[in-house]
Amino acid sequence: MADMTPLVDLVIEDDRWNTVPLEDLAERAAHATLATLGLPAQGYEIALLACDDARIADLNRQFRSKPAPTNVLSWPSWDLGAEHDGDHPDHAPDGDPDDPEPLGDIALSYDTCAQEAQQQDKTFADHLTHLVVHSTLHLLGYDHIRDKDAAMMEEIEIRILAMLGVADPYADGAEMPL
Repeated sequence: MADMTPLVDLVIEDDRWNTVPLEDLAERAAHATLATLGLPAQGYEIALLACDDARIADLNRQFRSKPAPTNVLSWPSWDLGAEHDGDHPDHAPDGDPDDPEPLGDIALSYDTCAQEAQQQDKTFADHLTHLVVHSTLHLLGYDHIRDKDAAMMEEIEIRILAMLGVADPYADGAEMPL
């Protein structure tokens, strides 16, 4: 990772995250996502909160009115979503290497992510890589509420993950992360 400009600002609230190379994994996943979309990582930054189920449940209640834990949440800095189902999102504002544009915030719950990885018979690292790619795409305006948008997002995720050596997370019929 020495050749990559730092993109992810990691805040660890749960010490269990210290057993995982989350910073390197998140940097690789975020860099690959931006590169795939033709965006220079040098001009952007992402805040990543590594927390537990209690904290993410509170955030989920506060921001989505869902008082339950979830694997990942994301808060984009801009509304870049496509107007019509299947259209590409708007482009993020141009970033500046000297004053990076914040793409937004991501929160990951150790408890739910670890449980899902085990249930889905995936390595924790592969599952986390997928969730960071997925969330970074959300920060860039991609979504999966409408059918064509979901198909586009899934295809992009699969392509990015393949570049990172991660198997297709949907091959076994799994659904997209929330």
